[in-house]
Amino acid sequence: MTDKTIAPKKTREKSLRIEAEFLVSAANTKQYPEETSNEVAFAGRSNAGKSSVLNCLTGNKQLARTSKTPGRTQLINFFDTPHNGKLVDLPGYGYAKASQKQKAIWRAHNESYLSQRKSLTGLILVMDVRHPFQPFDLQMLDWAIESDFPMHILLNKSDKLKQGPRLNTLRMAQTRVSKNAGLSIQLFSAKSGLGLDQVRERIITWFDMQR
Repeated sequence: MTDKTIAPKKTREKSLRIEAEFLVSAANTKQYPEETSNEVAFAGRSNAGKSSVLNCLTGNKQLARTSKTPGRTQLINFFDTPHNGKLVDLPGYGYAKASQKQKAIWRAHNESYLSQRKSLTGLILVMDVRHPFQPFDLQMLDWAIESDFPMHILLNKSDKLKQGPRLNTLRMAQTRVSKNAGLSIQLFSAKSGLGLDQVRERIITWFDMQR
């Protein structure tokens, strides 16, 4: 006998999505939208799967451009949601195939947004679970700790590891950030949707925060 109170898998997954639509791509602070609602930004080293995470979260495979070539996100992209909040896709940092000059521009753009945007209430840092805590990840962590700013870390591509190794990585990562109350961490897979409910709850909480 089937329990009809339990929603089918596809229905449950759909309820976990955060619907979003593209708002604007900004090359400088003058092009940012008005700060009418809270914003949650996504940062990540090039090829950590940041765009895939956004697409999984929103259920829209076309929302953020994905590519096997790192560094495709070159502008700061704002997406509006029906939850009185915006999602913000920051330029990927690290080992993108771009000139040092271009990388410096992206880095300055990120730093400007992070330091000046008053509507920013939370930061999602996407790491590859197989290669966590790379130098640029540590820079973002240091910024969050020094700024006393809330950050939630996604150990993405968890489907690439068997259960034992990925749980070991999670425990190691949790130990590493445990002394900082504003930092939290979880396993995630943009491919399978692992951890989707947890990150969605975190984002909705940040959308509802009083500034």
